[in-house]
Amino acid sequence: MITLIGNLKGGTGKSTVAFNLAVWLQTSGKEVRLFDFDPQKTLTDVVDVRLDEGYEPQLKVIDSVAELRAVAEQDNNVEVLVDVGVSDMEALTTAIALADRIVVPVQPSQADVWSTQRFLSIVRKHVTDKKPPLLGFINRADTHHQVRETEESEEALQSLPGLTHLPLRLYQRTAFRRSFSEGLAVFELGPSSKAAWEVMKLAKYLYPQ
Repeated sequence: MITLIGNLKGGTGKSTVAFNLAVWLQTSGKEVRLFDFDPQKTLTDVVDVRLDEGYEPQLKVIDSVAELRAVAEQDNNVEVLVDVGVSDMEALTTAIALADRIVVPVQPSQADVWSTQRFLSIVRKHVTDKKPPLLGFINRADTHHQVRETEESEEALQSLPGLTHLPLRLYQRTAFRRSFSEGLAVFELGPSSKAAWEVMKLAKYLYPQ
């Protein structure tokens, strides 16, 4: 299955989500192909740190659009995760066309909701033969319950046509930044942490088997 992690706006945590899901899948015994089409190469950087530190399981990042097409043509049980940015429109539109589903992390702000609306328009424009499920969730939610912006953004997200809202959140936690900088998934750095629980919930929602 090809899972695209995407949105238009930078800073939504696409690379963090893709990396944590990839480590979780590898740890679960799945074969994973990880593609980085974001010119910032944040996903590539964190995998390089992981390789340098010698952490297992190891990951490999691919940046070839042709290889993504080749993987899409194969009938196998490989789990594919694709991190995309808008600077490379060829890679973005190709990944959209090949994706079996698109996961959309959204930061809790009105600007991010507007950006998500534009991203959905791009997806609809470039999807022809099939319509992959679009799954959105709030990422980097505020941990302070009196801040209304997270609730308001989630309500707006639920109203976007064509987008299925996932009943979960990832919160703005230091553990995400610290683990990422060390080349570790949050559940490797702190297995009993709140961040680890949140990622595990997302992973099991997306990969229930």
